[in-house]
Amino acid sequence: MADKVIRVLLVDDHQVVRRGLRTFLEVQDDIEVVGEASDGAEGVARAEELRPDVVLMDVKMPGTDGIEALRKLRELANPARVLVVTSFTEQRTVIPALRAGASGYVYKDVDPDALAGAIRSVHAGHVLLQPEVAGALLSQDEGHGGTGRGTTLTEREKEVLALIADGRSNREIARHLVLSEKTVKTHVSNILMKLDLADRTQAALWAVRNGVTG
Repeated sequence: MADKVIRVLLVDDHQVVRRGLRTFLEVQDDIEVVGEASDGAEGVARAEELRPDVVLMDVKMPGTDGIEALRKLRELANPARVLVVTSFTEQRTVIPALRAGASGYVYKDVDPDALAGAIRSVHAGHVLLQPEVAGALLSQDEGHGGTGRGTTLTEREKEVLALIADGRSNREIARHLVLSEKTVKTHVSNILMKLDLADRTQAALWAVRNGVTG
């Protein structure tokens, strides 16, 4: 059914967790586990070697943890989308992970169908923001993003930004606003430039923090 198989790299320091994740995913026709790594540094190296579409990354690992690995992947301009694996009690690490470039997160007790759906979602360009993390972002009293830079956005750019925060892909935004996908990409680039953000994940976080939502 899928146009192409989604290539996934598993990064977790527990072999039993990696084995469980692999078992979950091997039954999916459109997902292939192409490799594993036991810590963040190995995960970065494997991501550079294998060039997966999606990296499933644990946050807490010995040595190089998930957040540092995310930063290294960003420095290397690795195109893989990173889905963080965490537990509900780790919100304080989830938010830095999202800011470091993660496209979203799943809980460690996620069921197989939800895990596969999350992988497909981030691969399609969506951002997975759960309500409790969005709430935590809004409750943080930090200066980041609160400088009024959003006032420089045009009304159309604000519409695009709200749809990014809603997890829409460029294709979906184009369809919703009756624009070409190329025009949407231009709007996204302008939004990132005006707000001094690195990617659409940061744009989604900025939108949530500043109330730019649909």
